[in-house]
Amino acid sequence: FSPGLLVVAGSFAAFRLLNRGLERLVPPPPSARRNRWKTLGGSWGARGTAHHSQLLLRRFYLHPEMSKDLVGTHPPGAHSLVAVSVGYFLEDFVDMLCNQKLHQSWELLFHHSVVIVCFGIAVLLHQYVGFALVALLVEINSIFLHLRQILLMANLVHTTCYRLNSIVNLGTYVVFRIATLAWMTRWLFLNRQNVPPATYAVGTVGMAVMTPMNIILFYRLLRSDFLK
Repeated sequence: FSPGLLVVAGSFAAFRLLNRGLERLVPPPPSARRNRWKTLGGSWGARGTAHHSQLLLRRFYLHPEMSKDLVGTHPPGAHSLVAVSVGYFLEDFVDMLCNQKLHQSWELLFHHSVVIVCFGIAVLLHQYVGFALVALLVEINSIFLHLRQILLMANLVHTTCYRLNSIVNLGTYVVFRIATLAWMTRWLFLNRQNVPPATYAVGTVGMAVMTPMNIILFYRLLRSDFLK
């Protein structure tokens, strides 16, 4: 039994309670009730990913040695940060199952399943925590991705704020999603001799799933916001 599982459970419960409390304090408007998961998920997702991003950048800045050893080296608190992230993805997974139709959310459910398995290995083994933190850099872009969803639901598409967010969203998408995933794939390939076969297989499958999904999403964003 790993104490990290307690952190995962606590994170799941905390985000669950936050969602319930937010729904009662600020009921969604009629135009957003059909997209209840997007309303709550976008609001808390923007806050959560912003907080995660600050913590991640601080970790890498204060502990540069972690970039040299992504398997066994991680600073105090990094393991808990990954465990909190697992709880967040679990809560979001359950929320989608309860409030979205399967044909509307299967891509995100699949994405979350891969993330939960990969991060769960890091939490249970207390290894590859640095690699998981690199993967979480992807969430920096999620701040602007969630903000885009909120602006869409508020019918603010034809505004300067939406246009500016679209530009920043695509820029951070290239830097923190596509480039980060490419670097992680390269790291896995170069360190394949130092990673156990089972873990290497999970990581390779994860990269094989995440990379095409993110490229497809990038094309959808580019087509929707710039090519129309």
